[in-house]
Amino acid sequence: MPSSRHQALIEIFKHRPSLAAELLTEALGHHLPAYDDASVVSADLTDLTPTEFRADAVITLTDAGSSVSAIVVEVQLRRDADKLWTWPVYLATLRARHRCPTVLLVVCVETGVAAWCAAPIDLGHPGWTLRPVVLGPERVPVVTDAEHAERAPELAVLSAMAHVRHPDWTKVADALIRALDALGTVQLARANDYTDVVLAALPAAARATLEAIMTASTREYQSDFARRYYFQGRAVGEASAVLAVLDARGIKVPDEARERITNSTDLEQLDAWVRRAATATSVDELFA
Repeated sequence: MPSSRHQALIEIFKHRPSLAAELLTEALGHHLPAYDDASVVSADLTDLTPTEFRADAVITLTDAGSSVSAIVVEVQLRRDADKLWTWPVYLATLRARHRCPTVLLVVCVETGVAAWCAAPIDLGHPGWTLRPVVLGPERVPVVTDAEHAERAPELAVLSAMAHVRHPDWTKVADALIRALDALGTVQLARANDYTDVVLAALPAAARATLEAIMTASTREYQSDFARRYYFQGRAVGEASAVLAVLDARGIKVPDEARERITNSTDLEQLDAWVRRAATATSVDELFA
């Protein structure tokens, strides 16, 4: 069963099909023919046999309406020996279907997994060896420029996930936030999805830095996306303050009351609860 992290990374390529081609050429030095459009097509690569073969994403590059190249995108979070058998099938089936050259792009978030995926796959026929093109974390471009990030938010997402230990991590995080902010109200759900996958992938310290940037100012980030995190961050802080005061005063908080406090997003109400917690003798008085 694919993980939510796995699916979220796939969606990045589906939102921006040209990203696969850009990474192959700019980050990995792979030559692709000239094209004027990139689009997502069916990832079902089952041919004539009943066995189901489904890639994570399949992207075709076309020039004047004709396919000039096809890219199989596979997000690999762990080693999977089955892929050594299915990846050649993906490429051969896709090549026959679109009658054009095909490329396998494997995206990995861990260096060890990337090294394993890059190993040549000998198909047995003389000279027929598949060498997957692998994008490991060290090959992802470092995006610190806000304008660059705004033009390619999906690349900014990958950069934030891959370069958490980079000396310019704060600039990487800031560029990501500006890119997500630029998506605007119309693409708020997309911005939220990208944020969730980045936050889930980051270690605690980097996650705290990113969240601090998101909640630091409403003047710099004016979109609904940024305001969501600003007010959400304030609400979480106020709720924690309520519970901390009650705990310090030895007042027991039943699960139902705790849930009511932590789920509240009403800043005025939370502020009132903080004040009441200082003198209340029970949770009932808090809610009175």
